[in-house]
Amino acid sequence: MYLLYADESGSIDDPNGDFFVLAGCCLFERQTHWVDNKLESIANRFSGYFGERHCELHGSPMFSGRDGWKLAASVPERVQAVVDSLDLLDHEHGKIPIFISVIEKSLFSDRSKIIPTAFKDIAFAFDSFLKNIYYKNQSQKQRGIMIFDNSTSERMIQDLSYTYKHIGKGDDKLRNFAEVPMFIDSKASRIIQLADLVAYWIYRYYQSKDNRGFNLISPHIYQYAKHKIGLIEHISEETRKELLENANDQGYPFPNASL
Repeated sequence: MYLLYADESGSIDDPNGDFFVLAGCCLFERQTHWVDNKLESIANRFSGYFGERHCELHGSPMFSGRDGWKLAASVPERVQAVVDSLDLLDHEHGKIPIFISVIEKSLFSDRSKIIPTAFKDIAFAFDSFLKNIYYKNQSQKQRGIMIFDNSTSERMIQDLSYTYKHIGKGDDKLRNFAEVPMFIDSKASRIIQLADLVAYWIYRYYQSKDNRGFNLISPHIYQYAKHKIGLIEHISEETRKELLENANDQGYPFPNASL
């Protein structure tokens, strides 16, 4: 069984943001315990400040210093925690494939279609990942479940998943899902927090042309037959050109991982 932990970054209704990102981290069922323990050890670095309050590893607060992070840790300490968390995508128990949908909101006149489009993007890319495992080795047929932070649009995604799994036909049918998506509180799952970090740093790449996190994540975007089918972009040619010409390190330099 493979589990795709997914979270979003960028608000559909935020007039100051141009993009919406939905990103997922894919783990085999036996990987989750190890990754969770590693993330817990990173969060424990800041227990001296947060104490009995639960320290959550979320991209935007860690970057900006909100929610106590400015007092809990210096900028270098926060940056190191981000780098060490993203470094777990390439860990000794197996690489973690990443699935991402990036939507430039101005391309959608009907904003209500943004979340359905993003869900369909990563759901079908994940389904292809599961299918390709079987193609490589027919004794290794695997099923998958998507797990979302419960702040995501639960009812809409449940309905979409049911439609694609049971009603869809041909290329519009999910064939390798064990069940409709699950929704959990990010406080209860370090791996959902990892998905949040991935989504946030992908968002910063497109929104702010800050490629520090993107450079760590990009090698882990799911690729099959030399095609990065794990990254689905709905962006303008102007945005694509700006990324090629202007994306660079912005802010405190990312160090090497310390784990």
